[in-house]
Amino acid sequence: MNTDTEIRSMGIKALSDVLGDVQAERFIALILREPFDYTEWQKSLWPNSGVKDLSKKAMEFRHGHGTKVRTVS
Repeated sequence: MNTDTEIRSMGIKALSDVLGDVQAERFIALILREPFDYTEWQKSLWPNSGVKDLSKKAMEFRHGHGTKVRTVS
């Protein structure tokens, strides 16, 4: 399990890798500025997909992008 500091570092790196440093900073500023309920947002993000379907799509995405996928038995 990762520490809070490690998770923060990985999150910032992930944002920067995808958005670039400036856009990552803008994203963080937006999240801090506006009330944001992640749980409610997730409910409306993929309304017609179940957990198994989303997991399968995520694993296919990761596999297609050269990232090792760990499965849980």
